[in-house]
Amino acid sequence: MTKQKRTVFYLSDGTGITAETLGHSLLTQFDGIEWQTVNVPFLDDIEKARIVLSQINRAAEQDGHRPLVFSTLLKPEILQVIKQANCREFDFFETFIRSIEEELSQPFARITGRSHGVQHHLSYFKRIAAINYVLAHDDGVNPKNFADADIVLIGVSRSGKTPTCLYLGLQYGIAAANYPLTQEDMSTLQLPKVLENVRSKLFGLTLSATQLHFIRQERRPNSQYATLTQCQQEIQWQESLFRICNIPYLDTTHISIEEISATILNRCGLKRQLYG
Repeated sequence: MTKQKRTVFYLSDGTGITAETLGHSLLTQFDGIEWQTVNVPFLDDIEKARIVLSQINRAAEQDGHRPLVFSTLLKPEILQVIKQANCREFDFFETFIRSIEEELSQPFARITGRSHGVQHHLSYFKRIAAINYVLAHDDGVNPKNFADADIVLIGVSRSGKTPTCLYLGLQYGIAAANYPLTQEDMSTLQLPKVLENVRSKLFGLTLSATQLHFIRQERRPNSQYATLTQCQQEIQWQESLFRICNIPYLDTTHISIEEISATILNRCGLKRQLYG
């Protein structure tokens, strides 16, 4: 079956993160469409708006369908230009702000970049501190400082520990360390000694042996490290370790980094450190 080809524009007078995140979330609910994505951040003057207007109209002509436009534009004059295009425009501020203004009995500030700016200085520096902590305690580095972590992820090589830690730091301000379980650890069903004092902070990541085999093949093709047998042995051993040591763990085979991170926070009772 041939997929329908459509173009989607994400427009903002700031970074465009909000428009893209919300718009993408909505579009994931629609199958059978191949999306051509155009991101336009910092759309803050009429001349730029006219250029984008031409891009939208050109996309409509080429696709044979009018593009979808998701926007968080604040300047009425910019919006007026975009509304002239051959598109279906969804303005997130227009959709929600009016009702909120009515409820709060005050107009909104109409200031660009507030949701992703640095006006919340404490929140911003917490994020930077968390990311610095993650980078300084990746892959078992500096285990003597694990006591300062909010959480310590453990698992065999390529089980997703590093990207999950980075996401926890960036999006939640969580100081996340990680420690790799190695083949040398497999001689016993005991935790590595460096983890004993932080047992209450441990959380395990696991996945199917087939998925681990695929990931490792990409990294080290046809090595012993990547064989399906090796992956099966390591996964079986680590899951036994998690159960014996009563360490909570999560099978990440079919879920995203975003879902992994949210699940970890929920199960461990951790709270977002940002935007407070």
